[in-house]
Amino acid sequence: MSSKQAELTQWPGYAAAAWGVLFAIPSFVWATGTTFGATSTVSPSLVKLAQDRVPWFVAVLVITGLLKVFGAVIGISLTQSRGRWLSRTMVFCGAGAAILLTWHGGLFVVQGVLVKTGAVAVDPALSDLVGWYLYLWGPWFIAGGLAFVATVALYLRHHDDRRTLTRYGVAGALGALAVSVAAVATGIG
Repeated sequence: MSSKQAELTQWPGYAAAAWGVLFAIPSFVWATGTTFGATSTVSPSLVKLAQDRVPWFVAVLVITGLLKVFGAVIGISLTQSRGRWLSRTMVFCGAGAAILLTWHGGLFVVQGVLVKTGAVAVDPALSDLVGWYLYLWGPWFIAGGLAFVATVALYLRHHDDRRTLTRYGVAGALGALAVSVAAVATGIG
């Protein structure tokens, strides 16, 4: 593969890594109790938990921030060939991230469209947030998911053991989908 081809196959990994780092920053900032950017774009109940520095919520913010940084590591890891174990792990995690993020963003967009068209009612106190979830948070999650889709697809394309790696990717994707559906069904996500 020429260096030009290598560059073309690496950019989605770098995009996924940048997405992870950029998305981690608000989690860590909000964990400090500073709610810059959150007060008008995130549910007031979540903003209050961050402002009050409720310990379990601060832990959730820190853990989600660390998971987003881990996503950045996955993106970078999928820009180069790795050993068998690491390749399988990164494809499993990358495919899981792709599904998790795309699904989550899609839910925000669908719910926003349903509210904006009047098909679903929302508490009037939350009506100002619908646009933020429809036009910012949903597309942002989808963009991250698509960056991981491209990263994993290009990584698979350039590996001899793509059949085995594809199985790991499918397992990661199905696992993420199962966790996501369970979270939605239980009201957590």
